[in-house]
Amino acid sequence: MSAATVLTAAPARTLATTTSFGADDHPVLDLITGRARTGAYGPDPASLRIALAFGTTQAVRHSGRARGYRNEVLSLRLGAAVGSCAVEPGDLPADTVTDCVGATVGDLLDHPHTAVRVAALDAYLGHCLPHAPAYGARRFGLPAGSSLVKSRVRAAAVVGLLPLAAVRRVLVVGVVNSLLEQLRSHEVGYLPCDLKGGTTEWDEPVHTDALAHLDDCDAILASGMTLGNGTLDPLLAHARATGKPLVLFAQTGSAVLPRLLGDGVTAVSAEPYPFFWLDGGPSLLHLYGGAAR
Repeated sequence: MSAATVLTAAPARTLATTTSFGADDHPVLDLITGRARTGAYGPDPASLRIALAFGTTQAVRHSGRARGYRNEVLSLRLGAAVGSCAVEPGDLPADTVTDCVGATVGDLLDHPHTAVRVAALDAYLGHCLPHAPAYGARRFGLPAGSSLVKSRVRAAAVVGLLPLAAVRRVLVVGVVNSLLEQLRSHEVGYLPCDLKGGTTEWDEPVHTDALAHLDDCDAILASGMTLGNGTLDPLLAHARATGKPLVLFAQTGSAVLPRLLGDGVTAVSAEPYPFFWLDGGPSLLHLYGGAAR
């Protein structure tokens, strides 16, 4: 990777497309939630209460970059675990955080807003199945430094989960320029897809319909935000049907998505709160599947 190439760690937004899945369809989320309710992972979600809920709003514009971006995340704490779901800025009603406090996890798994359901399930699974070697996680340390420095190191870990020697072109859903930089350094092609379109740091067009390009790739690298709006499901269905590698980099649903390993998902980079962009000190990723590092 060239030290002279300075990239913005763009937000991991999700694809916009017409699919067979309706706006309210979340098969993967419903599947894992159903398992949680039947005791597959631990105690009854109705027996556990959320004591703390909070939102995080971030804005950044790196020196030398023409554009900045914003992130907004809902987080719920259950014991030592924090479950999170990123949303588009302004998408959550103002009273959402207050409504979550004191509610049972079971109640929140029925919440009308998908972000609340994802954050509640993430908190529950992080509580029952914490990121640890006993549950298949490998720790990967990010060094202290700027958000850009940490983004680049994270990108190297995430891209390393792909079987790079066997991959020619990757569908990247949720454009993060540091990830694209890593793929370029390995001379691997990519198709960048993101809800808001635009261009990459190399003036490449960003596609807004990821599903239209599934047949043009031989691996998929997708943001955990796809869980939050249901767009993970068609990507997962394609990976299951074709056997293509599907690697997820997840701040949203970091404890949820490892439950899909071996069921269409080949590897997950799980990054629970606090995220790398919140703290200049050392922090951790938890890697599941992929090549041992």
